[in-house]
Amino acid sequence: MDDIDTTAFTTSSENPHLTGPPVLHGAPLAEAGLVVYAVHGRTQGPQFMVEQADRVGLPGVAWVAPRADDDTWYPQSFLAPLDENQPRLDNALDTVRTHLADLGRMGWAPEDVILFGFSQGACLLAEYLLRDQPSCAGAFLHTGGYLGPEARPWPAVPGTGVPGTETVLLCAEEDEFVPLTRVERTAGALASLGGKIELTTYDDPLHHLNEDSIVRLRRMLRTRLLERVQVVTETGRPVGHDGGS
Repeated sequence: MDDIDTTAFTTSSENPHLTGPPVLHGAPLAEAGLVVYAVHGRTQGPQFMVEQADRVGLPGVAWVAPRADDDTWYPQSFLAPLDENQPRLDNALDTVRTHLADLGRMGWAPEDVILFGFSQGACLLAEYLLRDQPSCAGAFLHTGGYLGPEARPWPAVPGTGVPGTETVLLCAEEDEFVPLTRVERTAGALASLGGKIELTTYDDPLHHLNEDSIVRLRRMLRTRLLERVQVVTETGRPVGHDGGS
């Protein structure tokens, strides 16, 4: 684990998921070409996402991994009525918003931050993407979809960042916890907002990220890094955050 100062990240005793800073791994934020905001699943903790970062093994990427209180973002199934997951669901969404705002204050544009979630973390990020419709460099959602027992309308928010944003969704055809139909509806909802969607299903009953998933994630991150190099070539500006300029 890298010894990196995390004091720039907001903490709050009022939000149980914000009592400590996120775990940082990989390239230092001051030197990276890309940030991955990596949200773990139920009972996993940020170390699980650090392990996925090591599997990806791509230099130049800073990984920011938040930690849920008791390693669980919300208490019930993601298919439960929304109020049964409150107030922890709102706390979790506030954590995502707060950390991404922290990265913005450090000089990281949304277009240089990829959102990556697995299982409960993917559900949380799917809910965040559809509610807030933020700008980002892309999203990689493995085995997750938006919350609630029924399909919900997702009206477009004017001036938001979803149109054209690449979102990769992956799920087993028969996952133990996440029905494929919800992942498909999540993909459809993001597509209806103008997102560029790729949905992959696996004949693999294990609730995990298989090697093909890691290959796809590595490819996505490498592509974004190469795009950043192209930006530098064209503008002469350095890769990474603005360094307080």
